[in-house]
Amino acid sequence: MGTVAVTAFASMDGVVQAPGGPGEDESGGFALGGWLVPYVDDEMGRIVSERFARADAFLLGRKTYEIFAGYWPAVTDPDDPVASRLNTLPKYVPSTTLRTADWTGTTVLEGDIADEVAELKRRHAREIQVHGSGHLIQSLREHELVDLYHVWTYPVVLGTGKRLFPEGCASSALELVDTQTTSTGVVVSTYRPAGKVETGTFL
Repeated sequence: MGTVAVTAFASMDGVVQAPGGPGEDESGGFALGGWLVPYVDDEMGRIVSERFARADAFLLGRKTYEIFAGYWPAVTDPDDPVASRLNTLPKYVPSTTLRTADWTGTTVLEGDIADEVAELKRRHAREIQVHGSGHLIQSLREHELVDLYHVWTYPVVLGTGKRLFPEGCASSALELVDTQTTSTGVVVSTYRPAGKVETGTFL
């Protein structure tokens, strides 16, 4: 049985929009694209390589798929730990609006997301990785389909932009299962769902 694993690069205030570069996603007037780049170090590269090596397939939202498809197919180095996986492993895109999916290994999922992802988990033995894809992550959470969250928290406050857990999203408790820190202060934590939120009182 496969594992749906979400990876998110987030600021201290939870923003996940356009971490990789200017122009990546300027929707809503977001002008801070590329905010994670100053924090890249060798440790980040090592962790990224190790995480991508766990992938059996990728599950991507339409916008993230289009961003990735416009870049990664041109990276042909077989030793690149990211490109070598993205370009060769199956990619699934839940969408009713995606018209072109020419990237090798892409399948567009047009059925019920809960049924489609449940089938993917039966079909794949290891991680089905979700990168970016904010709207898709919320749909997966609502159907309790996320098994792991790999959250990279960067020491920066952006003040604006799309957030990993936006106002009004489904509530849930999480259990920390692993954490690492890079030389630039990025905290890389892995969580798994832990049921409903519990409340209490000090009185």
